[in-house]
Parts: sequence; structure tokens; C-alpha cells
Amino acid sequence: MYVQILYKQLSIEKIIKTEVKLPVNRKVIINLLYTENWMMDKINLELKPFDVSIQQFNVLRILKGQKGKPANLSTIQERMVTKMSNTTRLVDKLITKKFVSRITCPSNRRKVEITITQQGEDFLKKVNPVMEKFENNITSSLSQEDLILLDQLLNKLRNTNY
Repeated sequence: MYVQILYKQLSIEKIIKTEVKLPVNRKVIINLLYTENWMMDKINLELKPFDVSIQQFNVLRILKGQKGKPANLSTIQERMVTKMSNTTRLVDKLITKKFVSRITCPSNRRKVEITITQQGEDFLKKVNPVMEKFENNITSSLSQEDLILLDQLLNKLRNTNY
């Protein structure tokens, strides 16, 4: 089923300034990549006043989700939205900010446990409402049904056997 939706916004072809008629699959891929960069820029602007990157914020949310249980670097890495991040470096920066703590097992130095500190939890209590408002605003042009459909389509795209 083909559904045509007309928007006042610029098409991806106009944004990237091409007059070439793109195949729809390429158009979607370019649009996804462009939108991801656009979204990352918007999120980084929201987080800038808090002096934290989106990756650091993601690590804090992961550790908060551990509900007091420590996590190791591989657990954090597995749950990261952006997989190419240097998790050790991110954790080091969060330790410097006193948002997380790292404990190395004395009997096995390769075993490292990372937990969110009270200061890190307090920080999230400040930032989470700002990010929630941002998420609501950035998706406000989409209905609940649109959001559900978009989520399903993105899941379907990632589950392609490639």
C-alpha cells in the first residue's frame, strides 16, 4: 500500500540540493542518515548547558537502570545506543565529574565494577525533565499512531536479513 503525505517541509532532495530523482530506497537511507545527524545536533544542544555529551548521558541512564547493581564495561557497551563510543574514556570523564565510581577487584584486576553515584543520580534528576520536554517537543508533529508506526518500521528495517 502506498500512502502519499504532503508536508510543507523540505524534501530530502531539496535539503541535499540534488535534482536527480533518487530511488526511494536510497532516498530513505539518506533521509535516515540526515535525520540522525539532525537529531544528534538537537540533543547535543539540549545537553550542552549541563556539560555532558549524549554518550555520557546514555551511560548515566544505563547505570541508573541497573538499580544499584554495578555494571562492567562490556555491559555498558552492549547497552549503548552509539556502539562506537570509547566506553572507558566516557566512564573516566564521568568519574572526573563524580557522577560514577569505579571499583577494581583486588583479586582480578580485569574485573571492574561501575556504579552511579548520588551526585550522578541528582544530576539525572535535573536533566531528565529537560530531556523529556525535548523529546515531547521534537516528536510533537507526530501522532501517537505515527510514533508507533515509525518505531515498528525502524525495528522492521533493522531486522532485515542483511
